[in-house]
Amino acid sequence: MSGPTTGEASAPTGPLWWDDAVVREPTASDLPQGADVVVVGGGFTGLWTAYYLLRAQPGREVIVLEAEHVGFGASGRNGGWVSALWPVGADTLDRRHGRTATLAQLAALRATVDEVGRVDAEEGFGAGFVKGGALMVARTPAQEARARVSAAHSAGWADGTVWLDAAATRARLDVAGARGATFTPHCARVHPRRLVDGLAAAVRRLGGQVIEGVRVARTSDRVVVLTDGRRLSAANVVLATEGWTGTLPGMARRIVPVYSLMVATEPIDDERWARIGLADREVFADHGHVVVYGQRTDDGRIAFGGRGAPYHWGSQISPEFDEEPTVFDALRSTLRALLPQLDGIAFTHAWGGPLGIARDWQPSVTWDPATRTGRAGGYVGDGVAASNLAGRTLAELVLGRDTALTRLPWVGHRSPRWEPEPLRWLGVNAGLQLAQLADREEETTGRPARLGAVLDRLTAH
Repeated sequence: MSGPTTGEASAPTGPLWWDDAVVREPTASDLPQGADVVVVGGGFTGLWTAYYLLRAQPGREVIVLEAEHVGFGASGRNGGWVSALWPVGADTLDRRHGRTATLAQLAALRATVDEVGRVDAEEGFGAGFVKGGALMVARTPAQEARARVSAAHSAGWADGTVWLDAAATRARLDVAGARGATFTPHCARVHPRRLVDGLAAAVRRLGGQVIEGVRVARTSDRVVVLTDGRRLSAANVVLATEGWTGTLPGMARRIVPVYSLMVATEPIDDERWARIGLADREVFADHGHVVVYGQRTDDGRIAFGGRGAPYHWGSQISPEFDEEPTVFDALRSTLRALLPQLDGIAFTHAWGGPLGIARDWQPSVTWDPATRTGRAGGYVGDGVAASNLAGRTLAELVLGRDTALTRLPWVGHRSPRWEPEPLRWLGVNAGLQLAQLADREEETTGRPARLGAVLDRLTAH
């Protein structure tokens, strides 16, 4: 395994995706007294909701409030997978909601990947959307066994996932020691910050207001109260705060923020790309228990991320938590082990941020017709596409429509609350440790880890 390249970034640099972002001055002084719809959160969920509301009713008063800048949270920091993947398996959805509802949910997710691409092209966001599919590589006997079962099982849900043998895998991505891979066509690569900035511009162009630099303290009785005491009346409120949901009163145990970290290489030359692969701009991961994910960016880098950073007591969120040097080192080492062709290539970026996880790992959309308040989130890192589906669904709910979207099984789903501390801290961090131990066990024994079953129970699979 190659060591660090001289001069590569070892400390957080800020997300790669922010390098060419246009910086806007905060517009907090422009705050009106109220609006028909007030959206709290300027990430994908909030902006997609505003976008579809304004497309449906161009004259509607819609305001999006963002504490920092649009895309400050997971929407501007993620791995750029626009995927139909879902945090809980189809069998789990089937047990909870039935087969018909499960098939409808999975079909809606697949269609959503194409919807994001359609809007990107139609609106001219220039977000680099390329639907090349997702390649999940198996590098150990245990991973291969798990991958083959996954592919065979997926056939029963008609989701298009297939097993590729070692030669077919290496033809797409020449991973060291690849024994095969599962491949799904229902995934695209995107530049997330360009997508979120494009969405904000589209909302403004359609007549909505996107106001940055304003922090919401609470919402109650159709009033949104800011931390500086200002108040906005709102006929409808949409909470789109994802990892920051727990900072709102009464929401501390609804969602936990778990940090995911990323690194990015310098641009890679064409000759080396010819040896690596990803010619169709597939995104990639593996079948390990510790989540990793990567993409070939539109400027020819590899952006690569994964879990491993600890959960912080009391669901705390802080800029200092974006930095976890041991995780950055592990990500660089993992990517070099996967792709020895990167020998001599420097890493230029390292960053992190929190994503939101519900107690049963199931994302949800909720709407309270009495208080006229909606919420969506708990995407567990699979939110780039799911947030579009959530935004379309929330728009329909605000408009009072009964449609195929509002009847999907995640609408109205209520996840149980997370345990109080210290149980929450112990449980979440134990899950992270179990995933790492399960991978080590499989590397040692060559068999599926016994700890994997414990991990599945913890993550509601």
